[in-house]
Amino acid sequence: MAMLPADKTGLLKAFLGGLPGHVAARLAMAVEVDRMMDGHALPHAEILASLRPALRQELRYKRPPTPLRLFCRPFEDILTSVPRKAKQKADIARSTLEPVWNWIAGILLPDQASAFVHESRALVVAQKLDAAMERTARFWPLAAKAMQDALGDANNRKAMEDLLGGPMAVADAREMALLLSAGRTMLKLQDILPAPVPSLTEPLLWELRAVYDELVQSQPDVAPYVAVVAMNRLARPCEALRLPLHVTRHTDDTLISKTDMGLVGEILFARMEALKNAIQATRHPLFDADMLAEQVKSFSDLSSGITKEIELKRDGDWGRRLLADRASIGKAMDSFMERAPREVLAALPLVKASGPKSADFSRPVSEEKHEMALRYARLVSVCRNFASAASFAARQKAAQDEIGNEVRRYVEDVIRAMRDPGRSTMAVVQAQFELCVQLVAMLFSAEEAELLKRRGRAAQVAA
Repeated sequence: MAMLPADKTGLLKAFLGGLPGHVAARLAMAVEVDRMMDGHALPHAEILASLRPALRQELRYKRPPTPLRLFCRPFEDILTSVPRKAKQKADIARSTLEPVWNWIAGILLPDQASAFVHESRALVVAQKLDAAMERTARFWPLAAKAMQDALGDANNRKAMEDLLGGPMAVADAREMALLLSAGRTMLKLQDILPAPVPSLTEPLLWELRAVYDELVQSQPDVAPYVAVVAMNRLARPCEALRLPLHVTRHTDDTLISKTDMGLVGEILFARMEALKNAIQATRHPLFDADMLAEQVKSFSDLSSGITKEIELKRDGDWGRRLLADRASIGKAMDSFMERAPREVLAALPLVKASGPKSADFSRPVSEEKHEMALRYARLVSVCRNFASAASFAARQKAAQDEIGNEVRRYVEDVIRAMRDPGRSTMAVVQAQFELCVQLVAMLFSAEEAELLKRRGRAAQVAA
């Protein structure tokens, strides 16, 4: 494959990243087809990497179904790129795909895999996608049986771990083989739920129940994955808990968490655990306010979604875990909320004269303090709508009120200072005014910030 020098790669990224979405999608499709046809004239990887910013804006773009993507269809909904410390059921690392495929194509089924790749690729290039899918579906059971036979030999365990990349990769391969053995049923499930599904309606729930019942009879080990696939295809993942409720006919977590249908709940709680750990690991001053707020929001959405869908008992397994996680998040965020007024007001210095304190414009405030004030103000403001679900609503409101009151008082001092035509520190005043505009926009509204700008212009005119 052709490779580009570094300077030309930069130019390529700059040009292709700015293409309109629909143009980028057509170009990406052409490049991927050329790669499937073993073309060597184009730098495929560099072009596709450069197109990614434009492709993210093109919602209609779908990557062409290469042989490997077709092969992965039965388990594509449980692939993950998130780092992990332990293997969790219904989580397959993307990093496992290449060694497993090389194992199948190079050792287990070299002739059959070569024929599958050649024939499916030709069908995709010819735009015969249904035929390519059918050809892939015939290969799945062959691969599943070969994998299960090899993985079932206890004498091969160490060799398999060395070949695939460790015990977790071997566990991933077992899960791949299991879902490949039910490949056609997994396709049927994906057809029922074309992602993203806005809501799990009653008719969809009955269709999922039918697939689940079918698997219980034919492949009971695959049946719990029905709810997991649904969870990963729903706009609101917690709605997938409706299937376990439907199957077990219980509304609380006590019995559901003890059955195979509790898998979807365990995955949701594992996601909340990962978010909790990330939030607890966040420290002052090295934090991204938007990222931290998004993590807290994701936790709150999952927490609220679970309690909405299922009756959690305080003494049940899930109930105790949820309460403990909420308390941990609340404690971590309380510390940020408690610190926020101090960090914001550090960028709004005051001086005490004979009367009440007033704004101090005698020296400039550092950029670092301005930036820190804006970060904390943004965090306090963004968290307003979901602080309650994460158990830090009281601290958030106290921080919002304290900062808001001080900013309003400081604004009046800034406006008065802007009316003084002889002030030697007008550059400091102007910098503080701009900071106040940003704080007002975050804490109150864009309309109030615009009003403050107009007051500032009027004060300058008066000066």
